[in-house]
Amino acid sequence: MLNGPLTVAAIGLDILPCDKKANLDRASAAIKELSGHADVAILPEMFSTGFILDSGEARALAEPSDGPTIEWAIAVASSCNMAVAGSFIALDHDGRLFNKAFFTEPSGETTYYDKRHLFAPGGENKVYTPGTEPIPLARFRGWNIAIAVCYDLRFPVWLRNIHGDYDLLIVVAEWPDSRAYAWRQLLIARAIENQAYVAGCNRCGKDVFGTYAGTSAIIDPKGIDIGTEAHTPDGTQCVVSRLSRSALYDFRDKFPAYLHGDMFTLD
Repeated sequence: MLNGPLTVAAIGLDILPCDKKANLDRASAAIKELSGHADVAILPEMFSTGFILDSGEARALAEPSDGPTIEWAIAVASSCNMAVAGSFIALDHDGRLFNKAFFTEPSGETTYYDKRHLFAPGGENKVYTPGTEPIPLARFRGWNIAIAVCYDLRFPVWLRNIHGDYDLLIVVAEWPDSRAYAWRQLLIARAIENQAYVAGCNRCGKDVFGTYAGTSAIIDPKGIDIGTEAHTPDGTQCVVSRLSRSALYDFRDKFPAYLHGDMFTLD
């Protein structure tokens, strides 16, 4: 329903490293379980491969923006009548690698974003090229939706909702348990300061970088965690919430802090 409630599901996949087919199959199964119950299915960062920092492996797994992962997303979004969001390893015409986020609608229309803040402490900046374009807005079922990736969450200026442009910020991530407290507090902070819903989708399981206990969360504009945890039949963790656009705009009208922010420019 246009401008009505939006049901969002953050799917905490346990990602198999470098096994694109298995991960896409797992994601398909989880999304199909949500069909008819959610408007947006969110998958973790690099959900089809795992977080790859070996340049040779990354290049072998990379694909163009209209490659197999987006073909898969278009097919699943259409068959389940919901939008699908996540990120994957993308290769451009100049041979550069990007950590590319996407928001694919049932119509097939896809909004892309190249991760700006690469995780330099882990060496991500040595393999991938940082994006240069601001976080994009997708208009879906009357909602304005922005998307960002993992380490971007630590940079409030980059995610600033200057004119209340977005209603929902999606953050796809592979954020290990060793920094789980920071992850949760930053999700809350971004929601409060931007007077918007924030849906953070984090993976489950473990890889060479750490363990992931399933810390996905959906935060309302007042900083309250409104997500309900559920599991698909195969055990995949999901956090689901029904978001109210009317409640969001009522809150902004009564407490219009977003109108009083400082103006700035980004280099």
